Amino acid sequence: MNSTLSLNRPVRNYTLGSFKNPKLIEARPSRHQLRSHLIDFSKLKWFGNVNSRTGSSVQQQLRDYSCESRRITSRRIRVSSNDAQFGSFPNKGGAESSSFAEFITSERVKVVAMLALSLALCNADRVVMSVAIVPLSLAHGWSRSFSGIVQSSFLWGYLISPIAGGTLVDYYGGKAVMACGVALWSLATFLTPWAAENSLLALLFARAMLGVAEGVALPCMNNMIARWFPSTERARAVAMAMAGFQLGNAIGLTLSPILMSQGGIFGPFVIFGLCGFLWVLVWLSATSSTPDRSPQISKYELDYIMNKRQKSHAVESKPKTKMIPPFRRLLSKMPTWSLIVANAMHSWGFFVILSWMPIYFNSVHHVDLRQAAWFSAVPWCMMALTGYLAGLWSDTLIRNGTSITLTRKIMQSIGFVGPAVALVGLTAAKTPSTASAWLSLAVGLKAFSHCGFLVNLQEIAPHYSGVLHGLSNTAGTFAAIIGTVGAGFFVELVGSFQGFLLLTSLLYFLAALFYIKFSTGERVHFDESDS
Repeated sequence: MNSTLSLNRPVRNYTLGSFKNPKLIEARPSRHQLRSHLIDFSKLKWFGNVNSRTGSSVQQQLRDYSCESRRITSRRIRVSSNDAQFGSFPNKGGAESSSFAEFITSERVKVVAMLALSLALCNADRVVMSVAIVPLSLAHGWSRSFSGIVQSSFLWGYLISPIAGGTLVDYYGGKAVMACGVALWSLATFLTPWAAENSLLALLFARAMLGVAEGVALPCMNNMIARWFPSTERARAVAMAMAGFQLGNAIGLTLSPILMSQGGIFGPFVIFGLCGFLWVLVWLSATSSTPDRSPQISKYELDYIMNKRQKSHAVESKPKTKMIPPFRRLLSKMPTWSLIVANAMHSWGFFVILSWMPIYFNSVHHVDLRQAAWFSAVPWCMMALTGYLAGLWSDTLIRNGTSITLTRKIMQSIGFVGPAVALVGLTAAKTPSTASAWLSLAVGLKAFSHCGFLVNLQEIAPHYSGVLHGLSNTAGTFAAIIGTVGAGFFVELVGSFQGFLLLTSLLYFLAALFYIKFSTGERVHFDESDS
């Protein structure tokens, strides 16, 4: 919790004991540090016992400084409680390290927690249809292939918005664009029951509008993290945000059958839509687009973020992005294509598992809808956990001297090769429990991708991370549409989910090789002025 404090942290009213400890004065993190030339240390031993002009002058200077410090502090700085107790003050020129206690109670973690909640709502709104499609298909007599088309309608909208959304994010910032996106997708979710009751066309349009709005979510997340977190914490921050993304899958898959049993097929659409409107109100009132605009951030945390972040990667230090980004130069570099291929493969596997696993457990292992939802939800909880652990490991590797390029390639290799092997094991599973274990391993290892290509977007093009994310997301959406619709037709033609899973496994291996060959963790200069 944040609380407004007087400026009495290391300087505790400047008692005599304080002045006898020069280290305490040197460790003072404030810019309003007492200048050493104001104090004659040879006189401090009798400072309290004299009435000389010198003693009176020093006392008056101290009183004036204390009043001025309190005036400046009360004007803007609100200091978190951990900041008042933090025992390791920065060395010369600013903060050098951050303890876990400072990190977990900091303003930047509040921002990433709000991002995690938005991404949880984002995925919960998506996966409701993965559960609702079973009773809807039975009620309307839809075939497997047509059910895939209904589920893919979300991706039609998601296909067109990431590039435009990423451009808007780079131009206007993540806070405003994220608020508009969440409000629009919550409205689309809330109106889905009305659309389904009126016509199939209205239902498809509502789901497509959901996709349009959700296309800005990940570019906004990347933009906000690039502004709020130094490079040594970004993998951990992305992992925390994406943990919310995966927990949204678990929440949607587990709560939807329960809400449907209590409030009908469309109960979860209404509940999740209302939650989105509430989130927007909190987001607009409690967060800021950049650290230096936040009235709640402590001075220690602001100095830490600014000093640790590399100047060449500081988003706000450069002129505002051009409204029309340099698409030709972006697409002329192989590191861009390594991100596009990685995102495409990640989205293929993600949406195939997200959309078809409830039906897979229901048709292959003959479990009912509620059990199928639970079996499908467990892997996403595993992904949230392994994603955070991957983020910690990734940041630790970089702090210990491993190059950013090698770190990203290690993370991405685990994120693709691991699921490829696990999906082969899934095809041989004979029981629902065994299948769920293999699926949990596949999805859990898939989370390492978040510390690979997803963080890499900020590193090769910090000034164009939004539009670059949009480009790669558009490719990912194409792949997701092909995978989601193709799985339905593949099962109808071949009669086997296992064959499609083996195909997905092969594609994972090929994508891993491409990323290892062409990716980099270094800044790629896309502007002509940068060359």
